[in-house]
Amino acid sequence: MELGRFAVPSVYALIFFLAYTSQWLLLYLEPFPPTKNQLVWFNSLLVCLLISYTKSVFVDPGRIPKIESEQEETKTLDGTHENKAIQSRKWCRKCKAIKPPRAHHCRECQRCIPKMDHHCPWTQNCVSHTTFPHFMRFLFYAVVSMTYLFNLIWAPASHLWAERHLPSYLGPSIYQLAHLFAILIANSLTLFALTILLIRNIWGLSVNTTTIEGWEIERHSTLVRRAKYFGGWLDGPDGVKVQIRKQEFPYDIGIWKNIKQGMGTGNVLAWFWPFASTPSIEGGLKFETNGFEDESLSWPPPDPDRMYRKQAPIGKGETAFTYRDAGLTPEETLAAFRKRQENDIVRRREPFVNRVEDYVARQRSLDNSEEVDSGEETDTRDSEERAWTAKDSQDGEEGWRNREGERLRDFGLDEEVEFYDEEDDLPLSELLARKRQAA
Repeated sequence: MELGRFAVPSVYALIFFLAYTSQWLLLYLEPFPPTKNQLVWFNSLLVCLLISYTKSVFVDPGRIPKIESEQEETKTLDGTHENKAIQSRKWCRKCKAIKPPRAHHCRECQRCIPKMDHHCPWTQNCVSHTTFPHFMRFLFYAVVSMTYLFNLIWAPASHLWAERHLPSYLGPSIYQLAHLFAILIANSLTLFALTILLIRNIWGLSVNTTTIEGWEIERHSTLVRRAKYFGGWLDGPDGVKVQIRKQEFPYDIGIWKNIKQGMGTGNVLAWFWPFASTPSIEGGLKFETNGFEDESLSWPPPDPDRMYRKQAPIGKGETAFTYRDAGLTPEETLAAFRKRQENDIVRRREPFVNRVEDYVARQRSLDNSEEVDSGEETDTRDSEERAWTAKDSQDGEEGWRNREGERLRDFGLDEEVEFYDEEDDLPLSELLARKRQAA
């Protein structure tokens, strides 16, 4: 039985425990019970909180619309059809469909989610283009409600502390004290955690950066630092050299436009209205860019470890097994091919730190007279890679973590799709061919 099934009921239970049992308890504690106005304000905040959380749980995070005809698909892909333009040259191998920019394949929802931020374990739903405004309102009302509750319970708690020297029979019962202590601890810890989460999401909203894109930005910075060691180039699949240069994040279009896009409206009052409408799915298929980089460049930037390996064309009369041995049977040839395939996967997934060490060792063996300054290489190696290499050595670059120790699967992504099968800037003809083949 999966524990995730109890996440949403647990959150509802925590809300009701903190919100309603506390009101009952405060009626019996000195120095005075809450006033009518305080209870009205508190319960109004609770209603907004429950509505926002319920919407965060049950609103569909969005589905990529299917393109009915090939003619419409061609117009969509080359950008001439403005109303339904899916501004993308990406392909999802799991969905076998075109993937819009900023969309990602969620392993929990089993589909591509438009402008996916992360899959929240406490809502059991994706925070996406359509659910992000509801999620932000949930965080806001949760923090405000718990702050208000802390203010309500502070008076009796401080009064009990001030009168702690009096006989116990003059104060509350042991059960009331335990209840008050449990509410105080649970409320304080939850308030602390959600305040940090709210601040982080407000920052991401102001710069128009999702949690996943923050990971991608840090990954790109790591690649830029790696490339400096190799003269600006890194090894890609099939021995291809990939030039790595600093690329600016394209979707930060100004703080007002960022917030307007993230919240789905420019109406400030609607940002706080729990019954505000859900953004349309069309708004999550195409995004304005800041123009700092050439429009032909895709995001995320090129990553040699995420590039797909192109299939070589097979001539007439040829087979896919190019490394044939006359002494092998067809079954042995197939087994040898699979062995080479497994070795190739291991090589590609080997952590970058290990590859650097292998590279330095090869350089030393090729030219013994040339001293390789391995100390400088060690100093420039990313601290986060050193910290997590031992833990994720079997996962290789798929297990790369940012400074906070997060990897792609921590956001709910399918790493097999989102890391190694990332295919950007595919030709239009290739996308159309794959679409026809999938159909």
